[in-house]
Amino acid sequence: ENVNQKISSLSGGQRRKVALARTLIEDVDFLLLDEPTNHLDIDMIEWLEGVLSKQKVTLLVVTHDRYFLDNVCDEIMELEPDGVYHYRGDYAYYVLKKAERIFNEQQEAAKARNLYKKELDWMRRMPKARTTKSKARIDAFYELEGKARKKTEEKTPEFKVKTARIGKKILELNHIHKQFGELKVIDDFSYTFKRGERIGVVGPNGAGKSTLFKLIMGELKPDMGSIIKGQTMVFGYFSQEGPKIKEGMRVIDIVREVAEEIPFGSSSTLSAAQFLYYFNFDNSTQANYYSNLSGGEKRRLHLVLTLVHNPNFLILDEPTNDLDIPTLNILEDFLMRYEGCLMVTTHDRAFLDKISDHLFVFEGDGHIRDYHATYTEYRKIKQEKEKEIKRKKQLEKAGSEISKPKKKPSNKPTYKQKKEFESLELLLEELEQRKNDLLEKLNGGDGNPDDFARWSKEYSEIEEKLEETEMRWLELSEIMDA
Repeated sequence: ENVNQKISSLSGGQRRKVALARTLIEDVDFLLLDEPTNHLDIDMIEWLEGVLSKQKVTLLVVTHDRYFLDNVCDEIMELEPDGVYHYRGDYAYYVLKKAERIFNEQQEAAKARNLYKKELDWMRRMPKARTTKSKARIDAFYELEGKARKKTEEKTPEFKVKTARIGKKILELNHIHKQFGELKVIDDFSYTFKRGERIGVVGPNGAGKSTLFKLIMGELKPDMGSIIKGQTMVFGYFSQEGPKIKEGMRVIDIVREVAEEIPFGSSSTLSAAQFLYYFNFDNSTQANYYSNLSGGEKRRLHLVLTLVHNPNFLILDEPTNDLDIPTLNILEDFLMRYEGCLMVTTHDRAFLDKISDHLFVFEGDGHIRDYHATYTEYRKIKQEKEKEIKRKKQLEKAGSEISKPKKKPSNKPTYKQKKEFESLELLLEELEQRKNDLLEKLNGGDGNPDDFARWSKEYSEIEEKLEETEMRWLELSEIMDA
């Protein structure tokens, strides 16, 4: 709202909006957007979708927002180590066709491996003398070897961290109030959490979602009200700020410092290296220094550190930012099998729809409302309410227009009225003349029955026309005499 603010004073989300505004205001034919939805709230993302869908522009966008891909893009290009795969359709179409491609590749690789074993045996028994025919077979063997050794996408192993036992009392929020100066963030909010709840937290940037999490974690204190935690509760908190990591530490050592082995399932354990591998940290990345990691890799490591404590209550504040789609799928699969309580705020609508059972919606002025719906269902409810409010305003406006005292019309004749008055005088003369002519014919006795019927009908019509014309002439004559 303050257009004179310095860029340095803006938040990440505000800077992203300024950058988008500067880009979208240009008159261009080809638009490249690199992660445009990061740090934007959901309302802003949906506004951006609407703008981009209406523009006549070629768009090339890198994004991990799957609903954005579905709503904006009609072609998908996937970059893989062995090349680029092109799909002519939206994200849902891409997922289907990619699954088909992987299945076909696996079938081909299995056939190639069987044939490779036979050809390898021939290569070992092959005499040293090479004929033209054998050389062609040798070339074919090496091509077959490449197909047989080609790695196809491996199925993600089922992974289920063992959570700490949950008692009867979980978490109670009793009449919580929180205010920063004049800004009311939370106003009289109460809730008693139940076992296994999965709650999505929704609202615009700055509404107070992170404040609610910090109150639960004890990083902030409420102005009024109380927060009561169950004795058996072990909280895992993924914050936007991220953990403080010592300088010069390797990825594997950071995790081992927290836990050498992580319990999972009913009776097994997982090593720190195996746990990291599940979240797409290969051996070379595990041995890398934390300072060398990309933003997305640091976010993934933060997730790992949040989960290794085996929490039975997870609080995730924007966990999907900077994560690629494969990691998002891994995180979703993990959380779908997670048996503890979960609270998550994210701008990834697909993630919210898949993970949450109901929503805490920050509606402004500190009010938080509980919606027992997915995000998509809630959005439909909200749009219907907005339409209803708009319709009521239109009816109220129409009513006020009717009730307004109408401006008294001027009695002074207009040019148009003068011309009409003059034409009516001429028309009256013509109609009177025609009426008299018809009357003479009807009284004269000349003509057959059909003529009399036609003249009689025309006479009635002219009488009617004369009456209308005289009435209008009288109205205009009053104006002329005023």
